[in-house]
Amino acid sequence: MQQFKRIIFLFLLTSLFFSCKSEVKETQPNIVVILCDDLGYGDLSAFGHPIIETPNLDELAEDGIKFTSFYSAAPVCSPARAGMLTGRSPNRAGIYDYIRPANGEVEDCLDMVHLQADEQTIPAMLKEVGYSTFLSGKWHLNSKFNSDEQPTPGDFGFDHWFATQNVARPSHENPTNFVRNGEEVGELKGFSCQIVVDEALNWLRNRESENPFYLQVCIHEPHGPIESPKFLVDNYLPKSTNEDQAQYFANVANIDDAVGRLVEYLKENYGENTLVIFSSDNGPETLHRFKGAIRAYGSPGPLKGMKLWTTEGGIRVPGILSWLGKETFNGTSDAVVSLLDLMPTFAEISGAKLPERALDGQSMIPVVETGKMERHKPLLWAFYDAINQHRVSMRTDDWKILARLKTDSTYLPLIHNLYEGNEALIKQTHLVDFEFYNMNEGIKEAENVAKLYPEEFEEMKNLLKMEYNDLLKGSHVWSRGGE
Repeated sequence: MQQFKRIIFLFLLTSLFFSCKSEVKETQPNIVVILCDDLGYGDLSAFGHPIIETPNLDELAEDGIKFTSFYSAAPVCSPARAGMLTGRSPNRAGIYDYIRPANGEVEDCLDMVHLQADEQTIPAMLKEVGYSTFLSGKWHLNSKFNSDEQPTPGDFGFDHWFATQNVARPSHENPTNFVRNGEEVGELKGFSCQIVVDEALNWLRNRESENPFYLQVCIHEPHGPIESPKFLVDNYLPKSTNEDQAQYFANVANIDDAVGRLVEYLKENYGENTLVIFSSDNGPETLHRFKGAIRAYGSPGPLKGMKLWTTEGGIRVPGILSWLGKETFNGTSDAVVSLLDLMPTFAEISGAKLPERALDGQSMIPVVETGKMERHKPLLWAFYDAINQHRVSMRTDDWKILARLKTDSTYLPLIHNLYEGNEALIKQTHLVDFEFYNMNEGIKEAENVAKLYPEEFEEMKNLLKMEYNDLLKGSHVWSRGGE
């Protein structure tokens, strides 16, 4: 009799377990992240661009949430992408600047830089709870791309990947540098954003699994070298100062068309429960900053600075969230959110377990439900290659503070990487020359208000020192001798 009761108990327990698992699986949303490259805060008509027309993205924002305080993890591509994938400051992963292709050993170990195998990522986390995973577009997390010497996207949880190391080459038109699951594809006809979306649509149409999916679409546009469809360029020529500007405007319009095709398919086939997030990896490129930036007519809107700046123009980016089939807050939100927040958000909505390590993001579910969210941990950027002099900046809900880094005798020079040869120099610097802004009174960073709010300034200064020192202690140091 006792044995019979034990069998009944185990049966009921097992039934309850599988019932709970089934219920979780039925409520797990599909998740789609669309990330552009160098798209400025002011480049979409929904965010105030006076000329570029982006009706599909405007509609996505109108149906969901338009974030006016959405931040990247860095003011440049590679660290921004590392931060998004891991939910941690890219400094912890040792990715401090954009990754150059390896071409022999260099003194500052830049040829070694890559997303390391022990980093835990969004797709790997979601696979643990049954998700199918897919990457299409820019990767830019290897100095040795598609090489046995460094992990590939497949090693970080992507079932299928179709990617380039950095930009589409030789340009957005007819690129030749895509790799699909380790195999070079060769020349492709068309424009990169459309090609990347086509790959995503083909994967969706041909997938046999009924599991939920994680789809990461990393569009190359509007990063240079810019090429756009002629009919779109012709449309913008009368509204532009020159053909190069028309090419840029057309580039963003082409993004809108590609995203529109993807979202339309998602609505028709997965419209009952699919979370879509759209954003950019950093602010817009500066016109003529280098030889290839001849068409860099991106706009930071009212923000100060551009790509590679730790001011708002480098790190505040357009952000849109639309949860197809689910009722959420609808409208414009000024909650302070970040690409770092995606991992904890996706863990909460999927039932996945977060990695057992310190994260710098937090779940965005409160803002999804109410439009508001209080940050428990400030957003911190330590970008040693910043164009502006203040390499370190931090944002809380209400305040922003920036600082320069200085040793006893000199300011820290521009640095691409933290490695054994400059570790001592970086760690002996201290934060100086603070700038302090009340973000509720304006986002232009026009007036340093340290003297107007002395108590708040001292509090933020002390918090910045604590947070930066903690980040520095946890930052990866590259070394030829190993870890």
